[in-house]
Amino acid sequence: MRVLITAFAMDAHFNGMVPLAWALRTAGHEVRVASQPRLADSITSAGLTAVPVGGDHQVEQVMAAAAPGVFALHQNPDYLEGRSELLDLAFLEASTTMLTATFYSQINNDSMIDDLVGFARWWEPDLVIWEPFTFAGAVAAHVTGAAHARLLWGPDLFLQAYQRFLHLLAPEPAERRDDAIREWLTWTLGRFGCSFSPEVVTGQWTIDQMPASVRFDLDQPLVPMRYIPYNGPLPAVVPPWSQSAPDRPRVCVTQGMTARTTGFSGLDAVAELLESVAELDVEVIATVKESDGLRPLPGNVRVVDNIPLHVALPDCAAVLHHGGAGTWASAAFYGVPQLNLAWQWDDVYRARQMEKLGAGMYLPPGPAREACSVRDSLAHLLGQSSFQDGAARIRDEMLDCPTPNEVVPTLEDLTVAHRRSRMSPHPC
Repeated sequence: MRVLITAFAMDAHFNGMVPLAWALRTAGHEVRVASQPRLADSITSAGLTAVPVGGDHQVEQVMAAAAPGVFALHQNPDYLEGRSELLDLAFLEASTTMLTATFYSQINNDSMIDDLVGFARWWEPDLVIWEPFTFAGAVAAHVTGAAHARLLWGPDLFLQAYQRFLHLLAPEPAERRDDAIREWLTWTLGRFGCSFSPEVVTGQWTIDQMPASVRFDLDQPLVPMRYIPYNGPLPAVVPPWSQSAPDRPRVCVTQGMTARTTGFSGLDAVAELLESVAELDVEVIATVKESDGLRPLPGNVRVVDNIPLHVALPDCAAVLHHGGAGTWASAAFYGVPQLNLAWQWDDVYRARQMEKLGAGMYLPPGPAREACSVRDSLAHLLGQSSFQDGAARIRDEMLDCPTPNEVVPTLEDLTVAHRRSRMSPHPC
Protein backbone atom coordinates (compact mmCIF):
# COMPACT_ATOMS: atom_id res chain seq x y z
CA MET A 1 0.00 0.00 0.00
CA ARG A 2 0.95 3.66 -0.29
CA VAL A 3 1.54 5.45 3.01
CA LEU A 4 1.81 9.22 3.34
CA ILE A 5 3.39 10.42 6.60
CA THR A 6 3.14 14.09 7.44
CA ALA A 7 4.42 16.44 10.13
CA PHE A 8 4.88 20.17 10.28
CA ALA A 9 8.48 21.32 9.98
CA MET A 10 9.99 20.77 13.42
CA ASP A 11 12.44 17.95 14.03
CA ALA A 12 11.21 17.18 17.54
CA HIS A 13 7.73 16.45 16.19
CA PHE A 14 8.99 14.45 13.19
CA ASN A 15 11.64 12.27 14.84
CA GLY A 16 9.16 10.05 16.68
CA MET A 17 7.61 9.05 13.33
CA VAL A 18 10.81 7.72 11.76
CA PRO A 19 10.89 4.16 13.21
CA LEU A 20 7.34 3.45 12.01
CA ALA A 21 8.19 4.86 8.59
CA TRP A 22 11.16 2.46 8.44
CA ALA A 23 8.95 -0.45 9.51
CA LEU A 24 6.39 0.30 6.80
CA ARG A 25 9.14 0.65 4.21
CA THR A 26 10.84 -2.63 5.12
CA ALA A 27 7.44 -4.36 5.02
CA GLY A 28 7.33 -3.50 1.32
CA HIS A 29 5.04 -0.46 1.39
CA GLU A 30 5.68 2.76 -0.50
CA VAL A 31 6.30 5.58 1.97
CA ARG A 32 6.47 9.33 1.39
CA VAL A 33 6.98 11.98 4.07
CA ALA A 34 5.43 15.39 3.43
CA SER A 35 6.28 18.59 5.25
CA GLN A 36 7.28 22.17 4.63
CA PRO A 37 10.53 22.56 2.68
CA ARG A 38 12.80 23.24 5.62
CA LEU A 39 12.26 19.71 7.01
CA ALA A 40 13.35 18.05 3.76
CA ASP A 41 16.97 17.56 4.85
CA SER A 42 15.89 15.90 8.11
CA ILE A 43 13.58 13.57 6.19
CA THR A 44 16.17 12.52 3.64
CA SER A 45 18.86 12.21 6.35
CA ALA A 46 16.57 9.65 7.99
CA GLY A 47 16.69 7.58 4.79
CA LEU A 48 13.16 8.52 3.77
CA THR A 49 11.65 10.19 0.69
CA ALA A 50 10.64 13.82 1.22
CA VAL A 51 7.72 15.64 -0.39
CA PRO A 52 8.12 19.42 0.20
CA VAL A 53 4.70 21.07 0.35
CA GLY A 54 3.76 24.75 0.61
CA GLY A 55 5.85 27.47 2.15
CA ASP A 56 7.71 27.25 5.43
CA HIS A 57 5.62 28.14 8.45
CA GLN A 58 6.45 31.21 10.52
CA VAL A 59 5.28 29.88 13.88
CA GLU A 60 8.47 30.92 15.67
CA GLN A 61 7.91 34.55 14.72
CA VAL A 62 4.23 34.38 15.67
CA MET A 63 4.92 32.67 18.99
CA ALA A 64 7.69 35.14 19.82
CA ALA A 65 4.96 37.75 20.06
CA ALA A 66 2.16 35.53 21.39
CA ALA A 67 4.14 33.25 23.71
CA PRO A 68 3.75 35.33 26.92
CA GLY A 69 -0.04 35.14 26.70
CA VAL A 70 -0.12 31.52 25.58
CA PHE A 71 2.25 30.30 28.27
CA ALA A 72 0.61 32.40 30.99
CA LEU A 73 -2.75 30.83 30.15
CA HIS A 74 -1.34 27.31 30.24
CA GLN A 75 0.40 27.58 33.57
CA ASN A 76 -2.90 26.32 35.03
CA PRO A 77 -1.65 23.37 37.12
CA ASP A 78 -4.83 21.36 36.59
CA TYR A 79 -4.29 21.49 32.82
CA LEU A 80 -0.64 20.57 33.20
CA GLU A 81 -1.51 17.58 35.38
CA GLY A 82 -4.16 16.43 32.96
CA ARG A 83 -6.94 16.78 35.54
CA SER A 84 -9.46 17.83 32.92
CA GLU A 85 -12.49 17.39 35.17
CA LEU A 86 -11.40 20.54 37.00
CA LEU A 87 -11.15 22.70 33.88
CA ASP A 88 -13.94 25.15 33.16
CA LEU A 89 -15.45 26.18 29.83
CA ALA A 90 -13.98 29.69 29.84
CA PHE A 91 -10.43 28.38 30.18
CA LEU A 92 -10.83 25.71 27.53
CA GLU A 93 -12.51 28.09 25.08
CA ALA A 94 -9.71 30.63 25.53
CA SER A 95 -7.08 27.92 25.12
CA THR A 96 -8.69 26.49 21.98
CA THR A 97 -9.12 29.92 20.39
CA MET A 98 -5.60 31.10 21.19
CA LEU A 99 -3.86 27.90 20.09
CA THR A 100 -5.85 27.69 16.86
CA ALA A 101 -4.90 31.25 15.93
CA THR A 102 -1.27 31.24 17.02
CA PHE A 103 -0.22 27.61 16.52
CA TYR A 104 -2.48 25.13 14.70
CA SER A 105 -3.35 27.39 11.76
CA GLN A 106 0.23 28.66 11.59
CA ILE A 107 1.98 25.28 11.37
CA ASN A 108 -0.73 24.09 8.95
CA ASN A 109 -0.57 27.12 6.69
CA ASP A 110 -2.86 27.34 3.67
CA SER A 111 -0.08 26.72 1.14
CA MET A 112 0.96 23.53 2.94
CA ILE A 113 -2.61 22.25 3.05
CA ASP A 114 -3.23 23.10 -0.61
CA ASP A 115 -0.07 21.36 -1.81
CA LEU A 116 -0.61 18.35 0.45
CA VAL A 117 -4.15 17.85 -0.83
CA GLY A 118 -2.87 18.24 -4.39
CA PHE A 119 -0.15 15.64 -3.83
CA ALA A 120 -2.61 13.22 -2.18
CA ARG A 121 -5.05 13.60 -5.09
CA TRP A 122 -2.25 12.72 -7.51
CA TRP A 123 -0.43 10.00 -5.51
CA GLU A 124 -3.60 8.46 -3.98
CA PRO A 125 -2.26 7.17 -0.64
CA ASP A 126 -4.09 4.31 1.04
CA LEU A 127 -3.09 5.48 4.52
CA VAL A 128 -2.11 8.88 5.93
CA ILE A 129 -0.29 8.97 9.27
CA TRP A 130 -0.13 12.43 10.79
CA GLU A 131 1.64 14.06 13.70
CA PRO A 132 -1.16 15.02 16.14
CA PHE A 133 -0.96 18.78 15.47
CA THR A 134 -0.54 18.39 11.70
CA PHE A 135 -4.23 18.54 10.83
CA ALA A 136 -3.22 19.07 7.19
CA GLY A 137 -2.69 15.31 6.99
CA ALA A 138 -6.22 14.61 8.18
CA VAL A 139 -7.61 17.16 5.70
CA ALA A 140 -5.74 15.51 2.80
CA ALA A 141 -6.96 12.05 3.86
CA HIS A 142 -10.55 13.22 4.28
CA VAL A 143 -10.58 14.90 0.87
CA THR A 144 -9.13 11.89 -0.94
CA GLY A 145 -10.78 9.05 0.99
CA ALA A 146 -7.58 7.62 2.49
CA ALA A 147 -7.59 5.95 5.87
CA HIS A 148 -5.78 8.05 8.45
CA ALA A 149 -4.37 7.91 11.97
CA ARG A 150 -2.62 10.17 14.43
CA LEU A 151 0.82 9.11 15.70
CA LEU A 152 1.42 10.49 19.20
CA TRP A 153 4.80 11.58 20.52
CA GLY A 154 3.51 12.12 24.08
CA PRO A 155 0.45 11.75 26.33
CA ASP A 156 -2.71 12.85 24.54
CA LEU A 157 -3.34 15.99 26.61
CA PHE A 158 -4.65 17.76 23.52
CA LEU A 159 -7.49 15.32 22.89
CA GLN A 160 -8.25 14.95 26.60
CA ALA A 161 -8.71 18.72 26.93
CA TYR A 162 -10.64 18.97 23.65
CA GLN A 163 -13.05 16.21 24.67
CA ARG A 164 -13.66 18.00 27.97
CA PHE A 165 -14.26 21.24 26.04
CA LEU A 166 -16.87 19.60 23.80
CA HIS A 167 -18.57 18.05 26.84
CA LEU A 168 -18.89 21.45 28.52
CA LEU A 169 -19.89 23.16 25.29
CA ALA A 170 -22.75 20.77 24.43
CA PRO A 171 -25.39 22.23 26.82
CA GLU A 172 -24.74 25.78 25.61
CA PRO A 173 -27.18 27.39 23.13
CA ALA A 174 -26.19 27.05 19.49
CA GLU A 175 -25.12 30.70 19.19
CA ARG A 176 -22.75 30.24 22.14
CA ARG A 177 -20.93 27.13 20.88
CA ASP A 178 -17.69 28.71 19.67
CA ASP A 179 -15.19 26.00 18.72
CA ALA A 180 -12.25 27.61 16.96
CA ILE A 181 -10.71 24.32 15.82
CA ARG A 182 -13.96 23.16 14.21
CA GLU A 183 -14.58 26.56 12.62
CA TRP A 184 -11.07 26.68 11.12
CA LEU A 185 -11.23 23.09 9.83
CA THR A 186 -14.78 23.56 8.50
CA TRP A 187 -13.61 26.57 6.49
CA THR A 188 -10.51 24.70 5.33
CA LEU A 189 -12.41 21.59 4.21
CA GLY A 190 -15.01 23.78 2.51
CA ARG A 191 -12.33 25.04 0.15
CA PHE A 192 -12.15 21.48 -1.22
CA GLY A 193 -15.89 20.89 -1.32
CA CYS A 194 -15.91 18.80 1.86
CA SER A 195 -17.75 19.10 5.16
CA PHE A 196 -16.32 18.79 8.65
CA SER A 197 -15.94 15.41 10.35
CA PRO A 198 -14.76 14.88 13.96
CA GLU A 199 -12.21 12.39 12.59
CA VAL A 200 -10.26 15.34 11.17
CA VAL A 201 -9.45 16.22 14.81
CA THR A 202 -9.22 12.74 16.34
CA GLY A 203 -8.03 10.56 13.47
CA GLN A 204 -9.84 7.34 12.63
CA TRP A 205 -7.55 5.73 15.18
CA THR A 206 -4.50 6.73 17.23
CA ILE A 207 -1.06 5.14 17.41
CA ASP A 208 0.21 5.71 20.98
CA GLN A 209 3.90 5.37 21.92
CA MET A 210 3.51 6.05 25.64
CA PRO A 211 3.89 3.32 28.29
CA ALA A 212 0.59 2.18 29.74
CA SER A 213 1.00 4.04 33.05
CA VAL A 214 1.44 7.36 31.24
CA ARG A 215 -1.18 6.81 28.52
CA PHE A 216 -4.69 8.32 28.67
CA ASP A 217 -7.83 6.23 28.20
CA LEU A 218 -9.97 8.50 26.00
CA ASP A 219 -12.43 5.95 24.60
CA GLN A 220 -10.89 6.23 21.13
CA PRO A 221 -9.61 3.43 18.85
CA LEU A 222 -6.01 2.92 19.94
CA VAL A 223 -3.00 1.02 18.65
CA PRO A 224 -0.20 0.86 21.26
CA MET A 225 3.31 0.87 19.81
CA ARG A 226 6.75 0.68 21.39
CA TYR A 227 8.74 3.90 21.33
CA ILE A 228 12.07 3.44 19.53
CA PRO A 229 14.59 6.25 20.12
CA TYR A 230 15.54 8.22 17.03
CA ASN A 231 17.21 11.52 17.77
CA GLY A 232 17.44 13.09 14.37
CA PRO A 233 20.18 13.55 11.79
CA LEU A 234 23.01 13.85 14.31
CA PRO A 235 26.30 12.01 13.74
CA ALA A 236 25.48 8.61 15.25
CA VAL A 237 29.08 7.75 16.10
CA VAL A 238 30.10 6.00 19.31
CA PRO A 239 33.00 8.13 20.63
CA PRO A 240 36.04 6.49 22.25
CA TRP A 241 35.14 7.76 25.74
CA SER A 242 31.86 5.81 25.71
CA GLN A 243 33.28 2.50 24.50
CA SER A 244 33.92 1.28 28.04
CA ALA A 245 32.00 1.40 31.29
CA PRO A 246 32.50 4.62 33.29
CA ASP A 247 34.47 4.33 36.55
CA ARG A 248 31.91 6.47 38.39
CA PRO A 249 28.23 7.29 37.78
CA ARG A 250 27.74 8.93 34.41
CA VAL A 251 25.12 11.70 34.29
CA CYS A 252 23.75 13.20 31.09
CA VAL A 253 22.77 16.87 31.24
CA THR A 254 20.84 17.99 28.17
CA GLN A 255 18.86 21.08 27.18
CA GLY A 256 17.25 19.32 24.20
CA MET A 257 17.50 20.07 20.51
CA THR A 258 14.34 22.16 20.12
CA ALA A 259 15.74 24.89 22.34
CA ARG A 260 18.57 25.37 19.89
CA THR A 261 16.23 26.39 17.08
CA THR A 262 13.22 27.93 18.84
CA GLY A 263 14.41 29.25 22.19
CA PHE A 264 11.12 28.19 23.81
CA SER A 265 12.53 25.56 26.13
CA GLY A 266 15.75 24.13 27.48
CA LEU A 267 17.67 24.54 30.73
CA ASP A 268 18.31 27.93 32.25
CA ALA A 269 21.71 28.90 33.69
CA VAL A 270 23.43 25.89 32.12
CA ALA A 271 26.93 26.93 33.22
CA GLU A 272 25.89 27.26 36.88
CA LEU A 273 24.07 23.92 36.76
CA LEU A 274 27.09 22.13 35.30
CA GLU A 275 29.49 23.63 37.83
CA SER A 276 27.25 22.64 40.72
CA VAL A 277 26.55 19.10 39.47
CA ALA A 278 30.28 18.59 38.88
CA GLU A 279 30.84 18.90 42.65
CA LEU A 280 29.43 15.37 42.93
CA ASP A 281 31.58 12.30 42.34
CA VAL A 282 30.17 11.77 38.85
CA GLU A 283 31.14 11.97 35.20
CA VAL A 284 28.99 14.57 33.45
CA ILE A 285 28.14 14.40 29.76
CA ALA A 286 26.65 17.75 28.76
CA THR A 287 24.83 17.88 25.42
CA VAL A 288 24.67 21.66 25.15
CA LYS A 289 25.95 24.18 22.67
CA GLU A 290 29.59 25.03 23.33
CA SER A 291 28.78 28.60 22.27
CA ASP A 292 26.35 29.11 25.18
CA GLY A 293 28.81 31.18 27.17
CA LEU A 294 30.14 28.26 29.21
CA ARG A 295 32.97 29.15 31.54
CA PRO A 296 35.93 26.79 31.97
CA LEU A 297 34.41 23.67 33.50
CA PRO A 298 35.77 21.06 35.94
CA GLY A 299 37.59 18.06 34.49
CA ASN A 300 34.72 15.68 35.16
CA VAL A 301 32.45 17.58 32.74
CA ARG A 302 32.56 16.65 29.05
CA VAL A 303 30.69 18.99 26.67
CA VAL A 304 29.50 17.22 23.52
CA ASP A 305 27.74 19.55 21.14
CA ASN A 306 26.04 16.82 19.10
CA ILE A 307 25.49 13.23 20.19
CA PRO A 308 22.27 11.22 19.83
CA LEU A 309 20.65 10.25 23.10
CA HIS A 310 20.52 6.60 22.02
CA VAL A 311 24.34 6.74 22.07
CA ALA A 312 24.73 8.79 25.25
CA LEU A 313 22.06 7.34 27.57
CA PRO A 314 22.55 3.54 27.81
CA ASP A 315 25.50 3.82 30.21
CA CYS A 316 24.08 6.71 32.24
CA ALA A 317 22.99 6.44 35.88
CA ALA A 318 20.75 9.52 35.57
CA VAL A 319 19.71 12.25 33.18
CA LEU A 320 19.05 15.90 34.04
CA HIS A 321 16.90 17.56 31.39
CA HIS A 322 14.31 20.13 30.31
CA GLY A 323 11.36 17.74 30.05
CA GLY A 324 11.04 17.42 26.27
CA ALA A 325 9.10 14.52 24.77
CA GLY A 326 12.01 12.88 22.96
CA THR A 327 14.40 13.15 25.90
CA TRP A 328 11.80 11.84 28.35
CA ALA A 329 10.85 8.88 26.16
CA SER A 330 14.47 8.00 25.30
CA ALA A 331 15.45 7.99 28.98
CA ALA A 332 12.37 5.89 29.81
CA PHE A 333 13.25 3.43 27.05
CA TYR A 334 16.74 2.89 28.48
CA GLY A 335 15.52 2.73 32.09
CA VAL A 336 17.47 5.81 33.19
CA PRO A 337 16.19 7.69 36.28
CA GLN A 338 15.31 11.29 35.43
CA LEU A 339 15.72 14.64 37.17
CA ASN A 340 13.18 16.68 35.27
CA LEU A 341 13.01 20.49 35.10
CA ALA A 342 9.93 20.67 32.87
CA TRP A 343 7.91 23.90 32.82
CA GLN A 344 5.09 23.65 30.26
CA TRP A 345 2.10 21.56 29.13
CA ASP A 346 2.67 17.85 28.51
CA ASP A 347 6.29 18.11 29.73
CA VAL A 348 5.02 18.77 33.26
CA TYR A 349 2.45 15.97 33.10
CA ARG A 350 5.15 13.45 32.07
CA ALA A 351 7.51 14.72 34.77
CA ARG A 352 4.91 14.46 37.53
CA GLN A 353 3.73 11.06 36.36
CA MET A 354 7.31 9.80 36.28
CA GLU A 355 7.78 11.00 39.86
CA LYS A 356 4.56 9.28 40.98
CA LEU A 357 5.83 6.06 39.41
CA GLY A 358 9.09 6.31 41.36
CA ALA A 359 11.26 6.64 38.24
CA GLY A 360 12.70 10.06 38.97
CA MET A 361 12.13 13.51 40.44
CA TYR A 362 10.39 16.65 39.20
CA LEU A 363 11.70 20.04 40.31
CA PRO A 364 9.06 22.77 39.85
CA PRO A 365 10.02 26.35 39.01
CA GLY A 366 11.33 28.27 42.00
CA PRO A 367 13.97 27.65 44.67
CA ALA A 368 14.13 23.92 43.85
CA ARG A 369 15.82 24.84 40.58
CA GLU A 370 18.67 26.81 42.07
CA ALA A 371 21.93 25.17 41.11
CA CYS A 372 22.76 23.90 44.61
CA SER A 373 19.26 22.44 45.02
CA VAL A 374 19.49 20.67 41.67
CA ARG A 375 22.85 19.21 42.73
CA ASP A 376 21.40 17.93 46.02
CA SER A 377 18.39 16.43 44.25
CA LEU A 378 20.65 14.66 41.79
CA ALA A 379 22.71 13.26 44.66
CA HIS A 380 19.50 11.89 46.21
CA LEU A 381 18.42 10.41 42.87
CA LEU A 382 21.76 8.64 42.45
CA GLY A 383 21.81 7.44 46.04
CA GLN A 384 18.44 5.67 46.09
CA SER A 385 18.17 2.37 44.20
CA SER A 386 14.38 2.69 44.23
CA PHE A 387 14.60 5.19 41.36
CA GLN A 388 16.44 2.62 39.25
CA ASP A 389 13.71 0.10 40.07
CA GLY A 390 10.99 2.57 39.06
CA ALA A 391 12.75 3.42 35.80
CA ALA A 392 13.12 -0.31 35.06
CA ARG A 393 9.37 -0.80 35.53
CA ILE A 394 8.58 1.92 32.98
CA ARG A 395 11.08 0.38 30.57
CA ASP A 396 9.36 -2.99 30.97
CA GLU A 397 6.03 -1.34 30.14
CA MET A 398 7.53 0.09 26.96
CA LEU A 399 8.99 -3.27 25.99
CA ASP A 400 5.57 -4.88 26.48
CA CYS A 401 4.23 -2.77 23.59
CA PRO A 402 4.52 -4.19 20.05
CA THR A 403 7.39 -2.88 17.97
CA PRO A 404 6.73 -0.75 14.88
CA ASN A 405 7.37 -3.85 12.74
CA GLU A 406 4.78 -5.82 14.71
CA VAL A 407 2.24 -2.99 14.38
CA VAL A 408 2.38 -2.91 10.56
CA PRO A 409 -0.09 -5.82 9.99
CA THR A 410 -2.60 -4.08 12.29
CA LEU A 411 -2.25 -0.88 10.26
CA GLU A 412 -2.77 -2.85 7.05
CA ASP A 413 -6.04 -4.30 8.38
CA LEU A 414 -7.26 -0.92 9.67
CA THR A 415 -6.47 0.71 6.35
CA VAL A 416 -8.63 -1.81 4.48
CA ALA A 417 -11.46 -1.23 6.96
CA HIS A 418 -11.37 2.58 6.82
CA ARG A 419 -10.25 3.50 3.29
CA ARG A 420 -13.08 4.75 1.11
CA SER A 421 -13.51 3.52 -2.46
CA ARG A 422 -11.67 5.57 -5.05
CA MET A 423 -14.61 4.98 -7.34
CA SER A 424 -16.92 7.03 -5.12
CA PRO A 425 -17.98 10.25 -6.91
CA HIS A 426 -18.08 12.05 -3.54
CA PRO A 427 -15.13 10.79 -1.46
CA CYS A 428 -15.76 13.34 1.32
